[in-house]
Amino acid sequence: MTAEEWALRERRAREAALCARTEQAAWRVLNREARRVMRAYTTSFFIVSRFLPRAKREEVEAVYAAVRYPDEVVDTFPIDAEERLRLLEEWGAHYEAGLECASLREALARGVPAHLAGFTRVVRERDIPAEHYRAFLGAMRLDVRPRPFKTLNDLVGSYVYGSAVVVGYFLTHVYGARDAHSFVRALDAARDLGVALQLTNFLRDVAEDQRRGRVYLPADALRAEGIEQLDANDPRQQGPLARVLRRLAAYAAGRYASAESNLDAFAPDCRLAVRSCIRVYGRLNERIAESNRGAAHRESVPLREKLRVLPPSKYWRIPLAYLVR
Repeated sequence: MTAEEWALRERRAREAALCARTEQAAWRVLNREARRVMRAYTTSFFIVSRFLPRAKREEVEAVYAAVRYPDEVVDTFPIDAEERLRLLEEWGAHYEAGLECASLREALARGVPAHLAGFTRVVRERDIPAEHYRAFLGAMRLDVRPRPFKTLNDLVGSYVYGSAVVVGYFLTHVYGARDAHSFVRALDAARDLGVALQLTNFLRDVAEDQRRGRVYLPADALRAEGIEQLDANDPRQQGPLARVLRRLAAYAAGRYASAESNLDAFAPDCRLAVRSCIRVYGRLNERIAESNRGAAHRESVPLREKLRVLPPSKYWRIPLAYLVR
């Protein structure tokens, strides 16, 4: 969607929610729009989230919509860097305002955007630390003025924590743990999965990120293969770059495995969704490691392969999710 389309849909959702007679009716309005956003932008995550209980699924959709808009600001809208930063600052101020509100309707009346109004409701009700979303917005600002990352630790600590790990923390608060003693272990699993997912996305999008002036591959890993200046389209770099991608994919695979080993820490009604996410994106990670098409090719997992990791008894939820409006 363009910036204008985002604004139009947000305004319509806000007006409809403000006209709702109850808080729950207003939530339903905002959730319908959040679900449309999620369905439009992600196939894999939309599919696996269908296996959550309805109440948790709706909160996951609210989380996704709240992180999607800033991502579009830094990646898609045809505006300059200063305008991107201005929009992120404005969004951050709306987030802080939303945290101060006791209800959706109060937040909307104060001018908080619809997706942030829904998200801050989740933050309040699930007791999500407010600083997590601030860390996310910090990572988005780093996308506007990108810098190289010296090592994998630098990449994870400086960027991946804010861009992906804290999102995993949001979801863990929504999913819940098996019991009070398991919550820390569930957060550890979320951290492992967040790092793995983000690395897999980086490995898939090397050429696209380069076009945006970003390099998310550690400089020391590139230098070890003789690459001082990344060029994903240079035929001479394809062999060395493939070795870098394979090593990072192997690291991500270890993180996926670690997350799956702690799957039992999550509440039972969410484990299927988490396991499906691990296996769908784990398969994408494998395809990237196995690919001989070069870094300029963007790998994906065909729908038939995604369905293989899901229980056949649950397949009926997939077409239903796309049909129901």
